Amino acid sequence: MSLYDEIGGAPTFERLVHGFYAGVQGDPELRALYPEQDLAPAERRLRMFLEQYFGGPTAYSQERGHPRLRMRHVPFPITLDMRDRWLRHMIDAMEALDLPQAQAEQMREYFYRAAHMLVNAPEPEGN
Repeated sequence: MSLYDEIGGAPTFERLVHGFYAGVQGDPELRALYPEQDLAPAERRLRMFLEQYFGGPTAYSQERGHPRLRMRHVPFPITLDMRDRWLRHMIDAMEALDLPQAQAEQMREYFYRAAHMLVNAPEPEGN
């Protein structure tokens, strides 16, 4: 059984990603990294990616090809501060789900690794 199935499948990932983007919407600095006015397309892409990564449907790859996370994030200046903001909102959304400890830890470890890997810019002067 995959982690996707263990934590409740699509409904759980829908709540996770929706909660994450609610946090992004209320964070002006992080929100500025999202070029789209409507976050719904970004929400859908992240949900599909996470579902696939954690053992669910492969809709992300079928629709968008290989994830290529670093390449897809190169256009956006991801500093340590942006990484930390992203992580804060993702972890908050995940904790709101009250997931089993083992699965939550596995997800948390992935989020920390992935977020750190995507840092691609220094902090602006004066920060």
